[in-house]
Amino acid sequence: MLASGFFLLQSCHYCRPGYGVIRIRLRFIGALLAAGMTAHAAPAASLQVLHWWTSPGERKAADLLAARAAEEGIEWRDAAIPGGAGLGAGKVLKSRVLAGDAPEVSQMIGVSIAEWADLGLLLEIDNVASGGNWNNVLFPTIQTLITHRKHVVAAPVGIHRVNTLFYNRALFARHKLAPPQSWAEFETVVHKLKAAGVTPLAQSSEAWQVAALFENLVLAESGPEFYRQLFVRRDPAAAADPRTADALRRLRIVKGWANGQIDERSWPEVARQFARREAAMMIMGDWAKPELRDLGMVLDQDFACAAAPGTGRYHLYSVDSFTMFGGDYRNMAAQEKMARLLVSPPVQMDYNVLKGSVPVRRDTDPSRLDSCARASWTMFALGAAVQAPSLVHRMATDEASRDAIIAEIHRYFLDDRTTPTEAQRRLGVMFRLFNLKNQGAFGAQDTDRR
Repeated sequence: MLASGFFLLQSCHYCRPGYGVIRIRLRFIGALLAAGMTAHAAPAASLQVLHWWTSPGERKAADLLAARAAEEGIEWRDAAIPGGAGLGAGKVLKSRVLAGDAPEVSQMIGVSIAEWADLGLLLEIDNVASGGNWNNVLFPTIQTLITHRKHVVAAPVGIHRVNTLFYNRALFARHKLAPPQSWAEFETVVHKLKAAGVTPLAQSSEAWQVAALFENLVLAESGPEFYRQLFVRRDPAAAADPRTADALRRLRIVKGWANGQIDERSWPEVARQFARREAAMMIMGDWAKPELRDLGMVLDQDFACAAAPGTGRYHLYSVDSFTMFGGDYRNMAAQEKMARLLVSPPVQMDYNVLKGSVPVRRDTDPSRLDSCARASWTMFALGAAVQAPSLVHRMATDEASRDAIIAEIHRYFLDDRTTPTEAQRRLGVMFRLFNLKNQGAFGAQDTDRR
């Protein structure tokens, strides 16, 4: 504006003395005043946020983040895409990026972060991470997850425990049952409930929910090291291992508990079945906890949390994060402010209470967490030896491999004619193809980032 005003003054040699100069000076002053008024009245920075939090409980958590962003002068323009495990949101994000219409902020989890960072599309937020001392206050696993080639490219917001067993306290008390801690106890509890006419387990036949149950069964059967061998390193020998066969057989047994009649339902519908006392148990990530709360259930009164049978010493985790798309950097200041806000202690605590997850910060006071969250946070804090990255939630492997494995497990679950041996053979063939592809494109490499 100053430059344009100077140009007007210099080019008015033809103006009448006095009047022309006064007129131009008035125009110049008016322009400066208008610019000042515009700057003063400028709207808040606006960031479109793509995510998949669409259930009532998730919506409350997203609304809290939007409200806190507004307090910092950032407008959160919501772009919520329905679909369990973020399947729909992932497809929408890809199509928008290809169309040159990437959102400024996107929810992203697990290995997907590295895949997008490899394309050079994510904003590096090293200054934010350094200023917030993230390297010291975040759990090491979280710090590794959000770092790509020594640059921080995501802001983590919460850790979910996927191996969570929800059980109805009244039903368990009525039938004198204790929450099962092993597979044998699980079978005993199920048979007693079935004999009493009670549906033992709320379960959907939706592909990702079936695969989530299977990864729980693998972890229970084998522990984190074998789990990584199977799902992170995708070792054909692990696919052929008897422990994988046992997990497959148990998956078929769980299906049989429902007499083969398991409908394909969204996870909120499964949670509603549990909340209506129509099923005594539910194996689901702790994101179901706020959903149950909204349905009128009180934690430690109507229901309680435990680790899924056989997984009490482990933490099967999924981590929610947000990434910032670089673009032309016009929004970089607002994006950095958003990242800083998401990891701040007050937002970490308030958000995770609503979301059902636990903070990513090591300096969290666990006494402020409810019983379910306290058990999750305390277990995760024990370190990598007890942690297992969820296959279903993109923590363990790349998206294409994940989708193929889930499809194979789902196929086995639906088709009772497929034997565990046949499913193992197919997984083994698939793993060998994955490894050949990786070696051909990049040379031999270890995909276990943790």
